[in-house]
Amino acid sequence: MRSHIQENFLLETDIAAELFHNYAKQLPIIDYHNHLLPKEVATDKIFDNITQIWLKGDHYKWRAMRTFGIDENFITGKASDKEKFIKWSETNPNTLRNPLFHWTQLELKRYFGIEKILSPKTAEEIYEITNERLRTKDYSVQSLIAKMNVEVICTTDDPIDDLKFHQELANKNTTFKMIPAFRPDNAMSVANMEFFNNYINELEKISGVTISNVDSFLEVILQRHDYFHENGCRISDHGLNYIETTDFTSLEIEKAFKKILSRKSLDTIEISQLRSFLLKEFAIMDHKKGWVQQYHLGAIRNNNSRLLSKLGADTGFDSVGDYNQAESLSKFLNSLDSSNQLAKTILYNLNPADNEVFATMAGNFNDGTVKGKIQWGSAWWFLDQLDGMKKQIDTLSNVGLLSCFIGMLTDSRSFLSFPRHEYFRRLLCNILGNDVKKGLLPSDISLLSNLVTDVCYRNAKHYFKFD
Repeated sequence: MRSHIQENFLLETDIAAELFHNYAKQLPIIDYHNHLLPKEVATDKIFDNITQIWLKGDHYKWRAMRTFGIDENFITGKASDKEKFIKWSETNPNTLRNPLFHWTQLELKRYFGIEKILSPKTAEEIYEITNERLRTKDYSVQSLIAKMNVEVICTTDDPIDDLKFHQELANKNTTFKMIPAFRPDNAMSVANMEFFNNYINELEKISGVTISNVDSFLEVILQRHDYFHENGCRISDHGLNYIETTDFTSLEIEKAFKKILSRKSLDTIEISQLRSFLLKEFAIMDHKKGWVQQYHLGAIRNNNSRLLSKLGADTGFDSVGDYNQAESLSKFLNSLDSSNQLAKTILYNLNPADNEVFATMAGNFNDGTVKGKIQWGSAWWFLDQLDGMKKQIDTLSNVGLLSCFIGMLTDSRSFLSFPRHEYFRRLLCNILGNDVKKGLLPSDISLLSNLVTDVCYRNAKHYFKFD
């Protein structure tokens, strides 16, 4: 059966088709948040087969396979790569109305020109075709990135990373840039005394500084922050349940930090105070260097303790959380803004019930100094599908300015995920086309195409200033 993803996929009007094909389609991609491995980019890795590049590490697909009743051996277990692909081919036709069905067919078509729907009937043929191509230089990692017209990719990196592979790629003649993003989540992991002390040891090794108090800890973090900046980093990222803003004194912070260094666990209040303190200090570092800071808020992670102990984190057992977000987020942003230390900020929510909360909160701290200084980020994780993206676009349009939005990202671990930008762009053009059809917007291609170009490319280009 031939794929339904054809020229005007998702484009329901002539205006939508014109906006996409004449304007959005050819724009470069700035993928400012993903989880791609820098080593695989710098070494221009060639994958042996489609399972390795497409299924390995993709917890979206893993969740679907488990739901369909596929044994774990064929997901993260010891089954062969071909057996795992065959099992995914059995699952795919049963993902109808799940975004995975669209993504699967879109990726097969854009990278390999495959029109057939992946199923048990086509699995053998598709496995052979894709593997034959993937083993060639034309399908190396750098070639795949270039094929999708990617201009910038921002990886997600721990402060202790030596950025060796970013440095290697910077010295090569490539069509794109790979830029690190500073992710200090481990540097805030004070709830786990043993893990945090082991992390302190790693920081001491890489910095040559003995960490004996909170000031020396911040000295090392700043040293790493400087190092990242020297290597082109202009963006930080935090993955948090919610922003913590528990009040504290300097004495309380020093006492809590020395307590954890002495390998004593902190109580709940001490944990929250120390995390609140560190989060603000990191934000001040970002502002001083003119970085963009990102906050991914609202996931409840590692829900299945049995399978977590067996498979580890990031294996598909996270979900939407229902935390209170508004008050603490307001307090945090206001504390930074009050001292004029609020950097450009992107806020992502995972719970769709928080859409209006995040969209209106961003508007509170736009001060006219920068276009779209505080961004409500693109629909994230469980929300980066047609319904979630449309709701994000509609809410942003209603309470903010869609014209200032910096657009889509992949947030992916797969080098075959860049067509998600196309998915977003088609949806955006379709929304605008339908608004014209309903008489809600003027049928002015010049006006509409300027909006599309800004949202899909120019706004991100100007906002991040990666050049």
